[in-house]
Amino acid sequence: MKSNQITIKDIARALGISASTVSRALKDHPDISKATKDQVNKLAHELNYRPNPIALSLKSRRSNVIGVIIPEIVHYFFSSVISGIEKVASEHGYSVMVSQSNENFEKEVELCDTFINSIIDGLLISVSKETDEYSHINLFRDEEIPVVFFDRMIEEFPCDRVIINDFDGAYKATEHLIIEGRRRIVHFAGPQTRLIGRNRKDGYIQALKNNGVPVDESLIIACDDFDKAIIETTKLVESGVKFDAIFTANDFTAAGALKVLKMRGLFVPRDISVVGFGDDYISKMTDPSLTSVQQPGFEMGQKAMEMLIHRINNPKSTDYKTEILPTSLVKRDSSRGK
Repeated sequence: MKSNQITIKDIARALGISASTVSRALKDHPDISKATKDQVNKLAHELNYRPNPIALSLKSRRSNVIGVIIPEIVHYFFSSVISGIEKVASEHGYSVMVSQSNENFEKEVELCDTFINSIIDGLLISVSKETDEYSHINLFRDEEIPVVFFDRMIEEFPCDRVIINDFDGAYKATEHLIIEGRRRIVHFAGPQTRLIGRNRKDGYIQALKNNGVPVDESLIIACDDFDKAIIETTKLVESGVKFDAIFTANDFTAAGALKVLKMRGLFVPRDISVVGFGDDYISKMTDPSLTSVQQPGFEMGQKAMEMLIHRINNPKSTDYKTEILPTSLVKRDSSRGK
């Protein structure tokens, strides 16, 4: 293997430790034991490891390049976030490098590894559905590269973040369905490993409780994409379970539900109401048009970039902030009264 191919990640894999631990050991960090430091440095010498020269040269100067990692660019929400990021970045003389994890943890780790060995001044990231640990993000802290989360975050990682008031958005959507006369409301929920999924489920449950509607756990179903919605909606219809509405974690899931209901001869909203989350472009293209919770993606991108610039200019500050942006409910044909 050529020396310029050896990375911190390679050493970590060989020793069975985290890349963050390797990075700290190579820097003689006091939190790392002498035995681990000796082990890391010995292998680094044997493999002829050399730190990235471009990254090292940038320790004393800036590249004016920002790395951005998003789950999927196909969603209108994330594309609008990128637009907000690029607007603020351009105004402050920064260029933006955007990559997508495709909701895959290993891909996210790979992208972080690429950025950590690249020439970025900071990272903006919305983590994948699969992400359940953050040693790959710790590397940025070790390299003193600021990180800001947007939309989806790692709660334990100390940094700035911009998120949506997902609880309130879900509450509004569910209460709207109740006001329209619905009582057996299914929730197609996102992953509960992510705060975003838990907040949307909690908002749904609280709206039911506050409006005197019993919470039926059997109506809360793990389902957060188009293909899963086809499967789960089909199961619901065939099971004979009584339900009169579906509130989904996102609009693509809602589109899948609408497709099945139509194929099964059920009329929306006469028989079943459907509400999504995100107000994606698809919400205007479905038949009927989809009621959905609108998220301020462009504003989120702007706020996240502004936070990152502040952090770049104030690297020693540990006064981290969380900005929570409001949602609004856009009512369309999929949820009008019976």
